[in-house]
Amino acid sequence: MKDKQSLSEVHQSVATDKRKGWRRILAFIGPAYLVSVGYMDPGNWATDIAGGSKFGYQLIWVLLMSNLIALLLQSLSARLGIVRGLDLAQASRNAYPKWVNFPLFILAQTAIIACDLAEIIGMAIGLNLLFGLPLIWGVSITIFDTVLLLFLLNKGMRKMEAFIVSMVFIVGVSFLIEMFIVEPSLKEIAKGFEPSILSGDALYIAIGIIGATVMPHNLYLHSSLVQTRKFERDNKGIKEAIKFNFIDTAVALNLAFFVNAAILILAAAAFFKNGFHEVAEIQDAHRLLSNIFGSIAPALFAIALIAAGQSSTVTGTLAGQIIMEGHLNLRIQPWLRRMITRLLAIIPAFFTILFFGESALGGLLILSQVVLSLQLGFAIIPLIHLTSDKKEMKDFTIKTWVKVLAWMSAVAIVSLNIKLVLEEITGWIAEADGWYIYVIVIPMAILIGLLLIYIFIYPLLNKRQRIGNVPHGNALAIEHVEKISYKRIGITVDFSKNDRNTIRHALIQGGKEAHYHLIHIVETAAARYLGEKAMDHETQTDTENLEKYRLNLSELGYESSSHIGFGSTAKAIAAISKQHDMELLVMGAHGHKGLKDLIFGTTVDSVRHKVTIPVLIVR
Repeated sequence: MKDKQSLSEVHQSVATDKRKGWRRILAFIGPAYLVSVGYMDPGNWATDIAGGSKFGYQLIWVLLMSNLIALLLQSLSARLGIVRGLDLAQASRNAYPKWVNFPLFILAQTAIIACDLAEIIGMAIGLNLLFGLPLIWGVSITIFDTVLLLFLLNKGMRKMEAFIVSMVFIVGVSFLIEMFIVEPSLKEIAKGFEPSILSGDALYIAIGIIGATVMPHNLYLHSSLVQTRKFERDNKGIKEAIKFNFIDTAVALNLAFFVNAAILILAAAAFFKNGFHEVAEIQDAHRLLSNIFGSIAPALFAIALIAAGQSSTVTGTLAGQIIMEGHLNLRIQPWLRRMITRLLAIIPAFFTILFFGESALGGLLILSQVVLSLQLGFAIIPLIHLTSDKKEMKDFTIKTWVKVLAWMSAVAIVSLNIKLVLEEITGWIAEADGWYIYVIVIPMAILIGLLLIYIFIYPLLNKRQRIGNVPHGNALAIEHVEKISYKRIGITVDFSKNDRNTIRHALIQGGKEAHYHLIHIVETAAARYLGEKAMDHETQTDTENLEKYRLNLSELGYESSSHIGFGSTAKAIAAISKQHDMELLVMGAHGHKGLKDLIFGTTVDSVRHKVTIPVLIVR
């Protein structure tokens, strides 16, 4: 079924098989652009500005290395999604024991929150720079981005990709214009591609750049998004899909590298060159651009920042959906899932402003990117294991030289992260020597380190048959089918024109041998607070109407009884069904969708989850 798939709303929604030539290539273009916006989000801006203003062009080589690693890992992620039809979270759930998936989900969700936090702060800063809106209000407004995402998903995958590409275009053009304004030194830029030893602040910012570039949630996202393309599932079709998606990835990530390099070069040329070495915040960069270059550059800067934040928000919340469904096999309403993700990110931003002031947001932005980097090992290691598995990947297992490069990248990232964690903990002990470091921080770091070792070793030692590509298990054999006779049937009525159809379907199920329980719930304010003691006009009228239905059925030769419930509709229906030991419940569908579901509720869905008997829904 479609809803079993990763991002089921848009799974295989873009056909490629009916297009030829360059139109066929264009049909595959898109997923990597959605992924690439995560590589040029406000978190990248913060790390690039900090790196450029403090170290000039020195860290450009870190950007290039991060981009090459990202290209390698994203292509592996796309390969996994195309070949196995599973996203990284689903494949991890199949490959590792059940208990491992919960901490993997928590770590991945932490990365999503860190990413979303960067988008929220960036969006709020952009609105503040353009319109003077206070940051606390800007942070609050970002909660409505969820509505935009739902709207875009309903419009289809192509519409969402068009929106993202237009945002990326705004960012790219803005920085292209600013590059002409600042006129950087090409000789010094070329020198910046020469690797150098990292330590102290340079290491911290370099780790932030890696975390902002090679983002763990993008690996989950890409493996899911490539499944929106419908193609022939034979060897030729899969091979072609891998090739076209690699082209898509290479173009999109090189565009992202250009944008990131432009920000770092802008910071180096405008700030480092002019002696402003401590520009760590986006607001400072905007202010200094105004002083040095007038009004055009800072306006473009703010517009690009809003565009980057808006587009990255869309991809971050999609990744949250993929991770929850994949690792935990938990599916909740899309709007609720996205709202939870957004709220978990808004809370730290909100409290940072309240308790530490607006000036603390810049540091929080860079910290969010360092957190992203620390999560990388938990996504990269399973990804390399999964794409190296000959049993599952068959002819599309990655080649030995690709495997070596992938493991070298993983070792480099994990080693830098371990070095950073050790440096940070040592620094905290020297400065504070607080009990919490020994009781909370160090044990937590050890546990996370042991988990990382476990996810590396487990696939090497465990050679048992993996679970197949079935998220919900295998089909069962249907044996001899006996006729089911229902003796106690519940019928929910609301005295609308739908009642006739609902009652008719119920009578067909049980005939004249069954007993029918007519159920109606009174939802007035008096009924909610007073329950059975409520004797308002609506309660009395509904009781009379229910009795008319009972008498009408009696005249037709059917045995029935009436039951009035009060307050919460779903809860009351479930309670009456249980009290009278009903065997089948027949309900009329409400018929409303979308916004009305939010306002009026979805009674049928709620009841379905509260009862253990079959529910027949009649439209």
